[in-house]
Amino acid sequence: MALDVTTKDCTALSDSELAEMADICADGGHCYGVGELSKQVDVWVLVTLVREGNLLRGFSFSTLERIGGTPCILLGVAAVKRTSKRDATLRALIGDNFRRALMAFPDEDVLLGTRMSDAGALEGFRLLTDIVPRPEHKPSGEERAWGRRLVKRFGIESHRYNDQVFTITGDGSPPLVLDHESLKPDTIEVAVAAQFTHLDGSRGDCVVVCGWAMAEELLKHG
Repeated sequence: MALDVTTKDCTALSDSELAEMADICADGGHCYGVGELSKQVDVWVLVTLVREGNLLRGFSFSTLERIGGTPCILLGVAAVKRTSKRDATLRALIGDNFRRALMAFPDEDVLLGTRMSDAGALEGFRLLTDIVPRPEHKPSGEERAWGRRLVKRFGIESHRYNDQVFTITGDGSPPLVLDHESLKPDTIEVAVAAQFTHLDGSRGDCVVVCGWAMAEELLKHG
């Protein structure tokens, strides 16, 4: 069955949809309850829902905005149900965010930024360029500055962020990340996976990740 993707204002989410989202989270890596998800409605502007028939398979909270004049897709909490179609679900989530970005920022390169706690979530960034952090790359001053800007936008205290390794130290609660587990984790490059091995999962550590969706790539989602 084909996947159906819709994006709407967060304020249009129903209680039943929030409950469906919480059910996905309960089966995933981070158990966000209805209460935590309800808080995200006030933080973000858009929510993208991916369904297979009547079943919710994934969702993402997001907003499109300019940071210092630069067009950005900012992803908040997002989760993909652990099914055999999880990779397709992740592509559908990111693809619809790209479509929205094309509408908002035609003919412009757009920065996509989010938080991750698992290397598998990087599969959502496969169409991006100049991703940071990435193996064997020393981030420039401007790239580290982008990490700090995103951390500030995510509402994280600066003392909890290490801009050398793009890592947010957790506060004991589940990190608000793009939660996706690869269908084929053994195919993840060792160097890529190593960027997440220092995280303390019990503390809620996560990595800030960003990359560029080039204008010509966004056009494919028009």
